[in-house]
Amino acid sequence: MTGKKIDVDKLDLEEMRDKIAQNPGMLPYAHHSGSAIVKPEDLGKITGRAIAAMQSQTDMQMSQIYQQMQLLAEQAKTIQARVEYSERIYNAQVSFEPLINHHYYLYQKEDGTDFLSMISPDEWGRKKRSNIFLAEVKLLADHTWEIIREN
Repeated sequence: MTGKKIDVDKLDLEEMRDKIAQNPGMLPYAHHSGSAIVKPEDLGKITGRAIAAMQSQTDMQMSQIYQQMQLLAEQAKTIQARVEYSERIYNAQVSFEPLINHHYYLYQKEDGTDFLSMISPDEWGRKKRSNIFLAEVKLLADHTWEIIREN
């Protein structure tokens, strides 16, 4: 071995202790020339990406909720229309007992009163009346009337 000899008596161990790391693997930077490169993360970028992802996800969920609300509003309007027609039919003249899941026809007479019939507008034949066809309806199990088609 050739090289410079180290005088052990002249070494200041306290000074050397300040120049080395107790846990070099925990340092946020490379501690010697063979170490892997450690780049500090830009916390602003990380936070920005996290916020963008969160906003994208919540926007998608809010859109789904909005679509569900629209569907519920349409269903409520359909039920409301069924109730209104049902009340109109129950106030109309009915000379028979309607059966569940059968189709019937709502007409308006010349005097403005309504009546329910088993005869469709096409079945009146030669004896066509001057009644106004309003709707084809079906009696549901809950005794509301579903509108099949309106005039």
